[in-house]
Amino acid sequence: MKRTASVAKTSRSPASSQRRSKLARSGAMYVMCVYNKHNPASLQLRKVYRAMRDAEGEKHGYIRVIDEDGEGYLYPKRHFVEVALPRTLTRTARKALV
Repeated sequence: MKRTASVAKTSRSPASSQRRSKLARSGAMYVMCVYNKHNPASLQLRKVYRAMRDAEGEKHGYIRVIDEDGEGYLYPKRHFVEVALPRTLTRTARKALV
């Protein structure tokens, strides 16, 4: 008869750590749309989107927002507010937002 033992999970998988560090390096964040008058078909008010910092876009006041299809588009940064999600929610939210 084979014995089984419960082993506490002590570390995260290397793949999840790599994804997390890749997102951190890429400048990933979450933003909420607060203005969509010029883009009502593209942006939903009060919806939280995943976004990424874009060096060239930031020079002109833009932010790269990732849509439901995973495509990133530049929008004026003033149309969004950055939101901080609790760490436990971030993993769940990332799945829902991507």
